[in-house]
Amino acid sequence: MRDGIRWLVDLEHWMSSVVFARGISAQEPAVRMGGDRDAATEPITDAEAWGLGEWYRPGEHGDGVVRVGEQEGWAFALEYGDSTGGDRLAEISQKGIEAVHYVPMQEHPPATVFHARDGVEVCGFGLREEVWRWGREPDLLLPDLISGHVLQPDGKTRGAPETEHYTDAYRRTLGVIEQRFGLSLSPAYLKEARLPAYAVRGTPDMHV
Repeated sequence: MRDGIRWLVDLEHWMSSVVFARGISAQEPAVRMGGDRDAATEPITDAEAWGLGEWYRPGEHGDGVVRVGEQEGWAFALEYGDSTGGDRLAEISQKGIEAVHYVPMQEHPPATVFHARDGVEVCGFGLREEVWRWGREPDLLLPDLISGHVLQPDGKTRGAPETEHYTDAYRRTLGVIEQRFGLSLSPAYLKEARLPAYAVRGTPDMHV
């Protein structure tokens, strides 16, 4: 059974984002996000990563760290603190690479999904706000959202009642993204599993 990504909706305390990139090594997303190719830590856990940086500094950027790995044909970068995935998604996708960025949030503001390809931010939308889409091809995933019962065929009406709990709606949309791109991430990576980490912003203490 595949891990998929729908389970990300059920995380209560993990509020970092994840970048997926297809066509490059696990190390490369970290480098394209600002990391030093030769400065990876020894593999560390999710809990250890949270102890590396000062995530918030009033009036300036905080530290940003990523842990990287590969699963089912996609490299991924788990983001911590003031990371750079949202700023550099087009750069991550340069030279024919396909990238997906998931930003988990609670109901307001919503979680978001962005898709980039070959240096262009192709499409994006908020979960449970899929009626508002943007990017170079804002309707690229519209057929998938309709077939997944996220939206009705007009593309302007949600497929579920407004009273539906946001986690159920999020899970349905992540299922669409999971299926369209073949994304999967093991829950172990946000628990005990170890992955190398890179600093991508600021001056985190990478000695663990």
